[in-house]
Amino acid sequence: MGTVAAVTGYKSFELGIFKEDEPALKYIKAAIHKQLESLLEDGLEWVIISGQMGTELWAAEVVFDLQMEYPDLKLAVLTPFVDQEEKWNDNNKEFYEMIISQADFVDSISKQPYTSPAQFRNRDQLFLHKSDAVVILYDEEKEGSPQYFYKAAKEYKENNPLEIRQITFMDLQWIVEEEQFNTMD
Repeated sequence: MGTVAAVTGYKSFELGIFKEDEPALKYIKAAIHKQLESLLEDGLEWVIISGQMGTELWAAEVVFDLQMEYPDLKLAVLTPFVDQEEKWNDNNKEFYEMIISQADFVDSISKQPYTSPAQFRNRDQLFLHKSDAVVILYDEEKEGSPQYFYKAAKEYKENNPLEIRQITFMDLQWIVEEEQFNTMD
């Protein structure tokens, strides 16, 4: 296993999650934690995200938790363009700024504000070229923004070494059931 993993997936609104105390978040973060911890055992050094609301910022929180046990783990936030948070509400901006302030590396791939969807494709290609593994919260049963990165990752994997670790809704259900089983003791 290499040393860099990109993490992405659904945006919060695509999952109907609008509050930080949403019960589903606990299970999503547990699934991301499980994947990253497994990759850490194989030598993971960097997690890269683009800073989008939802899966990516939740993954950043997981990285911060993991850094307690794995202090050498680093987080890079590579936004697709500058000021991506410009139109977000104040709560989302505040959460984003908290993540950015704790990240080990922050930069924008395109040095200009949003101009076209090509900026997202450029981000995807950069992430695929820089990563040894991808952790993606995506289920083919529910289309959404991660479908484009997932498709690009599968195409990239045809000719390049890349480990794709997909978290599906069934995986989340197993985590819920596992926790319920463990609390029955």
